[in-house]
Amino acid sequence: QVQLVESGGTSVQAGGSLRLSCEVSGVICNLMAWFRQAPGKEREGVAVIGRLSGGTTAADSVKGRFTISQDKSKNTTYLQMNSLKPEDTAMYYCACASSAVYSSWLRPQTYAYWGQGTQVTVSS
Repeated sequence: QVQLVESGGTSVQAGGSLRLSCEVSGVICNLMAWFRQAPGKEREGVAVIGRLSGGTTAADSVKGRFTISQDKSKNTTYLQMNSLKPEDTAMYYCACASSAVYSSWLRPQTYAYWGQGTQVTVSS
């Protein structure tokens, strides 16, 4: 049984930091990504990491503030979020692709498995 369990979302003031975690079981993901979705908006890719290469990419909207990382021994992927802004408020989802091309990371259809989401709220 495949499970992706996110944690770490909460309310924080602008300028603060949070670290989200996504623990995966039941599948090996060659790509792990974080997406977010605010009310009334489309799901947006935030950052991705390749399992074997460790290479990462972040969306322009979060570059320099958010960092994705992984601990393969724990099957866990993290999203460190610094200098948070009110516009970062959204439900954050982790996503797993067991077989995918890195260049397709922004497409939600790339990922077969998703977590349930964790809410991040940033107040000004």
